[in-house]
Amino acid sequence: MEIINIHEAKTNLSRIVETVFQGSEVILAKAGKPMAKIVPLQAQKRAIKFGVLKGKIRVADDFDEPLPDDVLALFEGK
Repeated sequence: MEIINIHEAKTNLSRIVETVFQGSEVILAKAGKPMAKIVPLQAQKRAIKFGVLKGKIRVADDFDEPLPDDVLALFEGK
């Protein structure tokens, strides 16, 4: 764990972020007194919940049927 003065952190922010990204933790200090800790961000994994929308979505029986000619003409700009 590295302790860095806030003034130095302002100057070297990109380097500090890269150090933290690699897995290190950095303590920011003001006049030698620790004030804050910078730690790597851990992505939160969301649990997949299957069946949440079961019974709430309905797909028409003719969903994959060809469109009527008049509707198809509108899509084609005719």
